[in-house]
Amino acid sequence: MNISSNVSSIQAHQTLMNTTANNVANVNSEGYVPTDTKVVGDENSITTNVRKADDNGSKISQTDLSKEMTDQIITQGSTAVNVAAIRAHDEMLGSLLDTKA
Repeated sequence: MNISSNVSSIQAHQTLMNTTANNVANVNSEGYVPTDTKVVGDENSITTNVRKADDNGSKISQTDLSKEMTDQIITQGSTAVNVAAIRAHDEMLGSLLDTKA
């Protein structure tokens, strides 16, 4: 079992959470164009693609709070799953070392 993919997923989701937090913090900033983050991955690692969202020319903030809150819920769940996998790996390794001693 390799936990590097779990760690890279946690790091990618931290980037997503930081972006989401910044967008929410600027919800009342005039003309603010939010940053859009996509989590992408393969069988070995998880990364993020960060870009400015399309500017629609609005003078008010273009942040969509319903999208940002949904992203935060997904990020929280994904991080919890990865932490649980790392803990399970740690417990299995500890049990293996206990039987060897």
